[in-house]
Amino acid sequence: MKELIVPTHVGIIMDGNRRWAKEQGKKPIEGHLAGANRIIELAKYIINQKKVKYLSVFAFSTENFGRSEEEVSYLMGLIVRFFKERLNELKESNIKVIFSGRNNPLPKNVRKVIADVTALTKNNTSGTLNICINYGARTEILDAINKIIESKKKVTEEEFSNYLYQNLPNLDFVIRTSGEQRLSNFMLWQASYAELYFPKAYFPAFDEKEFDLAILEYNNRDRRFGGN
Repeated sequence: MKELIVPTHVGIIMDGNRRWAKEQGKKPIEGHLAGANRIIELAKYIINQKKVKYLSVFAFSTENFGRSEEEVSYLMGLIVRFFKERLNELKESNIKVIFSGRNNPLPKNVRKVIADVTALTKNNTSGTLNICINYGARTEILDAINKIIESKKKVTEEEFSNYLYQNLPNLDFVIRTSGEQRLSNFMLWQASYAELYFPKAYFPAFDEKEFDLAILEYNNRDRRFGGN
């Protein structure tokens, strides 16, 4: 049997938490909690077992601040509580955790837990989990352009990545759960030539078997980079 090709950098747009909760007869906040727990289990499987080197997940967009004050407040508190509870697990899994996005207007306790997670896992070597919080691709590109303007330098396409929130390899494969077929402002620069996959499973139900199906689909693609 031909050995499966594993993408170097996978991105997941974690969609469907609230719809999953509704179908389960649960409150929307319970969907967010289920989605948060899914992140860690998937990351350990994708990085440590499937040997994907980089996993980027879209956790909270800049546009999500437009949701109700109650939901935003809950999500900010969930981020803090979640990482405090599972910080040691992340460290022991040997996964390096980094974050992409603007600090403002994130609350101080969220910024602190982000700094703590980053510092505690910085020497881990199995792979990198990039968590996008208060993130938008257009904002990232604009922030990069402003950095370049300040530096008064001309940059090449290859050098441009140095000015993004994180200098990561381009995405090979982007998965958006819940069946929606949009990128929704997720890593647009990095996803220029990524293969796209839209499973119907909501993110809390997107488990290891679902990821294995995604990898099979990735291996059925004929990747092209602007050629014929």
